[in-house]
Amino acid sequence: MHDVIAELRWRGLIHQSTDDAGLPAWLVEKPRSVYAGFDPTADSLHVGHLMALMILRRFQQAGHRPIALVGGATGMIGDPSGKSEERNLLSVDQLRANVAGMEPQLRRFLNFDAGPGAAVLVNNFDWMGRFGYLEFLRDVGKHFPVNVMLAKDSVRSRLERTDAGLSYTEFSYMLLQAYDFVHLFNEYACEVQVGGSDQWGNITAGIDLARRLRGVQLYGMTCPLLTRSDGQKMGKSESGALWLDPEKTSPYQFYQYWINLDDADVATCLRFFTDLGQDTIDRVLAEHEADRGRRTAQRCLAAELTRLVHGPDGLTIAERATQIFFGAEIGELPEAQLQGIFADVPSRELPREKLQGNGLPMADALVAAGLAKSKGEARRTITHGGAYVNNRRAGELDRCLTLDDLVGESTIVLRSGKKKYGLLRFV
Repeated sequence: MHDVIAELRWRGLIHQSTDDAGLPAWLVEKPRSVYAGFDPTADSLHVGHLMALMILRRFQQAGHRPIALVGGATGMIGDPSGKSEERNLLSVDQLRANVAGMEPQLRRFLNFDAGPGAAVLVNNFDWMGRFGYLEFLRDVGKHFPVNVMLAKDSVRSRLERTDAGLSYTEFSYMLLQAYDFVHLFNEYACEVQVGGSDQWGNITAGIDLARRLRGVQLYGMTCPLLTRSDGQKMGKSESGALWLDPEKTSPYQFYQYWINLDDADVATCLRFFTDLGQDTIDRVLAEHEADRGRRTAQRCLAAELTRLVHGPDGLTIAERATQIFFGAEIGELPEAQLQGIFADVPSRELPREKLQGNGLPMADALVAAGLAKSKGEARRTITHGGAYVNNRRAGELDRCLTLDDLVGESTIVLRSGKKKYGLLRFV
């Protein structure tokens, strides 16, 4: 066992805890079980979930057992914490599909193999779905004083708004999450809950309920919300949320988000999201300060985090894509890698026969790929040196594409100018 609280503190990951003085020694005494909850509002986790995920990961690295709770039940009604309006309700089938999508991502961060510290994945629908309404009110609801619930920030902030109220459904969310903590204590001897700072009211409600129902002392801890130095929420790209699913946010897009991170935020993210030690991070930041133009810290962060989220293959694709999008020639690449690198580039399928015989004229190819509106425009692009095949300039008007131009099994990558790409797939 080592002092996970000291680790979390130097990384800046503790916002509040229920026992600042006694928790470090209590955690070092023996392995404990600690849980964090994840609402399955989509079929993928996103960057906003990384804070809780990394805290669970660090608890496991310190010798404790992490429990990842997917809120199949609580996700059906939506947590009002930090929200200005009620969430759309999801069907049971949609929630099940979302849970199935999140599971492999959780397994990238936590070790679920056999052993006393093996992570546990649970879905609160498995126990909440068995409750009847009257039974839940009798066994759980009677232990919640309404005046205490009204005092919670997550409830009070919504009630104070003049443009949005709080439904009874959302008001009941606190009861469900509180009971989750009690259930996990019963089944897994779970004694610690972690979450974002907006979860403080829900966490303390679970601690209070456990004391009333079981006469036990449980503990809670929150981390800061993930925001940039200017106060805006982090993890939003031009196309929306930064997802952990490569089908929603490609490894290249994910990698580039961190490469382009502001200098003011990179030190915090290195501490939050990497397994690098304090000495290593300090050395990286010193190198970065010596020549900020090289973006040493951002490159380190992007590599570490992309490897963690997408694995070594995903990092390879992201780094190769970065080189290609900055003009590196595209040699022979496996088709799967090409698809990963150019996942966000428009593509069109053409018959393979067009590459046979005399081949496909370059001007026709540019039009087919959407890189020119007409053959006349395509010819001007070629004449002015702005046309590229697999990142090699194609400056001859009579240039034709043949089977020799394929990279991978069926793909030719075309480019117009510096950054406008289009793919042709020949099937």
